[in-house]
Amino acid sequence: MGRTKSRANGDGDVWARKNKEGRIYGYRGTYVGPDGRRRYVSSKNKEDARRKLRAARADSDRGLLFDTEDLRLGEYLDSWLTDSVKDTVRQRTYERYESIVRVHIKPALGRIKLDALTPNHVRRLYRQKLDSGLAPRTVNYIHVTLHKALKDAVSDALIPRNAVSVRAPRPEKPEIHLLSPDQARKLIATARETEDRFEALYVLALHCGLREGELLGLKWDDIDPSGPTATLHVKRTLSQTRTGHIFEKPKNGKGRSIKCSQKATQALRRHRSRQNQERRAAGPLWQDNDLVFPTLTGTTKSGTNLLGRHFKPLLKRAELPSIRVHDLRHTCATILLMAGKHPKYVQELLGHASINITLDTYSHVIEGMDGGLADAMDDTL
Repeated sequence: MGRTKSRANGDGDVWARKNKEGRIYGYRGTYVGPDGRRRYVSSKNKEDARRKLRAARADSDRGLLFDTEDLRLGEYLDSWLTDSVKDTVRQRTYERYESIVRVHIKPALGRIKLDALTPNHVRRLYRQKLDSGLAPRTVNYIHVTLHKALKDAVSDALIPRNAVSVRAPRPEKPEIHLLSPDQARKLIATARETEDRFEALYVLALHCGLREGELLGLKWDDIDPSGPTATLHVKRTLSQTRTGHIFEKPKNGKGRSIKCSQKATQALRRHRSRQNQERRAAGPLWQDNDLVFPTLTGTTKSGTNLLGRHFKPLLKRAELPSIRVHDLRHTCATILLMAGKHPKYVQELLGHASINITLDTYSHVIEGMDGGLADAMDDTL
């Protein structure tokens, strides 16, 4: 006897699928998509098949087509990047996701059906990447990308249970290279003596803890010079994307205001005077973008160019160890914490989203981070 239809044509319920011996090995449901084609969903569990069918019909009513039976992970990731990621995150973040998907995930798992992906598939991918010598931090990026994509697949009812439950590989903390206070003073003194045109940038990085992109995206209109010391308003960051430089919101999404030190204020005033001379020297070639740290013609400055042509040669002249511009920010935070400044104030200065990021990043580089707890107990009791 054939199965009995309990719903209107094209709406359908699920029915049992049996092998030659008459044993049920799964359930299947059918519906008609917005394009008029009949589509199917299936599962080993009857209620799960019904859930899939309800979700598929709901998507069909909204004009969405998901052939989940034949949908491969690679195809899903492509649509996820376009529909769920692009234009919802910073451009550089999107490019990182896209690169991780294209270079690492699709070649290994792209042809696996989305609803057939298991935690074992994902664990094997992580192990293969680690064994090949890929940095644990990069493997962790792979996990973050895949986890987000599969979590969205669960939310969209494309899959009931999947590799979303796989734990992230333990990431290695990136090594932080710092300058001592004496070395930091020597860096600034050398920049001043040699009339380095980015002296003020290094001073702001050390005194205010700004990120490189925030420094290169800073505009004169963001600086309030009134009062004995200037106030900076961090409103944007300069990002290097595949299509060139773009301005984006700061990393925490909202920016912050920073009261400059006297030395930082003085460095900014000297820098503005120097930049006025550069503007006159450039003549009609000058492009006025109001940037504090532009090129010699007023255009956006590349971080790579800043590092290779200016910062590295300065370190060499000052006979200091090779570090990144970003390490000046780390130096700023470490000096403040070692001076006993409250981590909450340091967090706000750096623009970290939470105090946990501040403590996790810097606690292991600060000597005596126990805060003298043992001595305090001895003194008190």
